[in-house]
Amino acid sequence: MMKKSLLSTLICGSLLACSTIDNTPEPAPYGALPAERQLKWHEMETYVLIHFTPTTFENKEWGYGDADPSIFNPTEFDANQIAKAAADGGFKGLVLVAKHHDGFALWPTKTTDYNISKSPWKNGQGDMVKEFEQAARKNGLEFGIYCSPWDRNFPLYGTYEYVKAYREQLRELYTNYGKLFITWFDGANGGDGYYGGAREQRKIDNTTYYGWDTTWQIVRELQPDAVIFNDMGDVRWVGNEEGYAAETSWATFNPEPLDGNTVAAPGSLKYWLSPEGTRNGDFWKPAECDVPLRPGWFYHPEQDYRVKTPEYLFDLYFKSVGRGGALDLGLSPDRRGLLHQHDVESLAKFGELLKATFSNNLAKTAKLTASNTRGGSRKFGTANLTDDDRYSYWATDDSVTKADITLTWKEPVKFNIVRLRENIKLGQRIERIAIDVKEGNDWKEVAQATSIGAQRLVRLPQHVSASELRVRVVESPVSITLSEIAVFLEPEQKPTVSYKLVPTAGALDRKEWEVVAVTAESKDASGSASNVLDGAGVTFWSTANAKSGSSAAPQSITIDMGAVQTVKAFTYLPRTDSPAGLVNRYKWEISKDGKTWTSAVTGEFSNIKANPIEQVVNLPAPVECRYFRFTGLSAVEGNIITAAELGAL
Repeated sequence: MMKKSLLSTLICGSLLACSTIDNTPEPAPYGALPAERQLKWHEMETYVLIHFTPTTFENKEWGYGDADPSIFNPTEFDANQIAKAAADGGFKGLVLVAKHHDGFALWPTKTTDYNISKSPWKNGQGDMVKEFEQAARKNGLEFGIYCSPWDRNFPLYGTYEYVKAYREQLRELYTNYGKLFITWFDGANGGDGYYGGAREQRKIDNTTYYGWDTTWQIVRELQPDAVIFNDMGDVRWVGNEEGYAAETSWATFNPEPLDGNTVAAPGSLKYWLSPEGTRNGDFWKPAECDVPLRPGWFYHPEQDYRVKTPEYLFDLYFKSVGRGGALDLGLSPDRRGLLHQHDVESLAKFGELLKATFSNNLAKTAKLTASNTRGGSRKFGTANLTDDDRYSYWATDDSVTKADITLTWKEPVKFNIVRLRENIKLGQRIERIAIDVKEGNDWKEVAQATSIGAQRLVRLPQHVSASELRVRVVESPVSITLSEIAVFLEPEQKPTVSYKLVPTAGALDRKEWEVVAVTAESKDASGSASNVLDGAGVTFWSTANAKSGSSAAPQSITIDMGAVQTVKAFTYLPRTDSPAGLVNRYKWEISKDGKTWTSAVTGEFSNIKANPIEQVVNLPAPVECRYFRFTGLSAVEGNIITAAELGAL
């Protein structure tokens, strides 16, 4: 009898358990979906990109490929100091530029003699890639690698022999340095270079030369969990080097080739489409927002006082991570092989600001009420919105594409940040939301946002105190799958000041300067040559619609400094509203009397299209002059010349 009773109890318990199983179906996925490696990338949110080659010792932004390896000798190099500073800043990964465009490899590769083994560092026995990898992992950071496709040193660049060597470099890097979270590629391909002593310009067809389908297969074979950074890979470039995505930024994207091209490839795309992405695009390609901590990607001593402030980085965090992308911050060790103290301090304070802001989720103390829950099921209930799981979620019935969640506190709470996340395993669904607070008996809208996706940070213009908060999903093509609502209070801080507004150290006073000659200028006052001395930074000299003759490059402008000055460097501030007329090759000439001229310096502005910041051109030696003549020899786009400001140090 006891056995029968026990058996009956077990059967009844099993039937009861079966009767309480929740069979409410999950919503169907919507649109393009992320792969597992892309999900892990989204979860990281932030990482750093390290530039450190002989170019650092040349005080250049892009190396030409002719630097003697003997100059690369960072006697105090400490990869741990750099990795720790990144970790203190709250960053989750470290990407090392193992080889930049100058072609110098930071590991003892078998593919070229132009590598770390030929430098005096560690008597040629060192492997800097290995030291960065070990330091990254020691500090809890994921590790990634960038190996430049363009090589300005390799003698056979432009032939298939280089492509074979480049692929072998990738195999070495993907085999000997552990698991990578990202492999980084860009579109800088072909141009002036040393090329084994040829010292010439070599052009390649970047849509076919590298055989990208075959080259990227090496990543899939050797590092299957690593995302490929490139518009044709897993993660797209956001289209600028200022660290922000568009206010509306979709994780889905369809790369489009430039007009006239039949093939989409790195460096030949309509990059201006990247900040926003493509709504209902065919591919999941979220945006990486890359930006250097300093004005340039490489270390320059004159930029020691132009490091981005913690507040500035915090603002970028909202405009990158807070818009569904990732923040990739460029760090540049100095000639010692260390980060400058200003960089270390800014990173540490940024990390402190992140912790102080996001350590206390006020939503966890609120009662959450939904206007609709899928099938009335607890499986899709509001508890999923505060459980710290990015993939559990509140969902609505298929027929419900507009709904709201109300958060209620027993006492008013003070906040100014609302974080929203969708379960992106089911796609990016929500198109627009609105946020309300209860004032008395009435609701007041305080913010709207679009394109929620992996993460949307809504930062209110001021702190709000309320006991009720409502998040309304206003537009969604399908049912809602929201995985998080979080509420935070940002600590009081000083207003953000852009580093661009900080005067360059050593700038000569321009009060007595005047433009005394110009070969061409716009008929419109908005393109007047005098704009290069107005200090505004947003107006500019332009040779478009010139008064005299053709506006085609080269074009020159002559400035009288009013008295003889000792000049160590010249500066060129480019326009930032358009790449048209941005100077890429330049010449400065000097004179004491305005009649007899000598050449001071010629060269190129590397990467100015993607990173239009003030360019500082150091002279080989200080010169004395009263007049200088700046000539834009060619432009990166169009056949005109423009300049926002010209100066001297």
